[in-house]
Amino acid sequence: MTYHIYHIPGRKIGVTQNLDGRVHMQQGYGPGEYEVLESSDDIDYISDRELELQKEYGYKIDRKLYKLLKQETKSMKINVTEQTTTFPYPINKLKGHLMDNMGMQWESAHGVFVLNIASIRWIMSHVQTSMYNDNRSYIYNKAFANWFASPELFEEEEQKELPRVKCAKKPLKMFEDIRTWAANRGLYEKGDTKTQYVKLQEEAGELAKALLENDKAEVIDAIGDMVVVLTNLAHLNGVHIETCINTAYNVINKRKGKMINGTFVKDE
Repeated sequence: MTYHIYHIPGRKIGVTQNLDGRVHMQQGYGPGEYEVLESSDDIDYISDRELELQKEYGYKIDRKLYKLLKQETKSMKINVTEQTTTFPYPINKLKGHLMDNMGMQWESAHGVFVLNIASIRWIMSHVQTSMYNDNRSYIYNKAFANWFASPELFEEEEQKELPRVKCAKKPLKMFEDIRTWAANRGLYEKGDTKTQYVKLQEEAGELAKALLENDKAEVIDAIGDMVVVLTNLAHLNGVHIETCINTAYNVINKRKGKMINGTFVKDE
């Protein structure tokens, strides 16, 4: 069992056994955006070395050794009733603990559940804060069981890893969900940029129609569809839409100009 000390420049130094799950999928950093400082199968050495490197690089030093956190993670206590599964963490800290417990199984009145990438994604989309304790969160077992019985689970489990593409900033969850949806349906494997461009023009036509008819619901739907198409078009070109937006904003944010006939005209 190998432990890796990873460094995200300007952000943190941490330890994980699963770089793809912890750094790539959970924190959103791809190759070139982080580095592995050291690796070892000695958890005692890694735990001490992590704190040394945090101090050396000038980062905040963890209060607990990694090995102690690992022991706590292994003993994650969930409370299962007929209706719900309750986790001993607030929502903002839950995903990391779920990722650290990949493969964990538990039984409910509606069936057996297992933690994997797909089920963790479902949990984080449906989890709610406990009404009795803000530091606890829960899901409804029946809904979780229904999802486990659906074909979508197997589509996600069998999906191919998304190609690594350039991203200027940490991916936003909504765009990640769109890319996952598209990958599950073979759009990136069998689709092409020309087809997506045609699709974009179709959606632009729908937006124009909705605007002329002052149909707010259709305007929202058309804009949403265009964002989805643009997200996929960017990915097929080897870049995240987040990078495209960031690049465009960096160009326009210092522009000066004035409004003329409802349009912002930049100064020459």
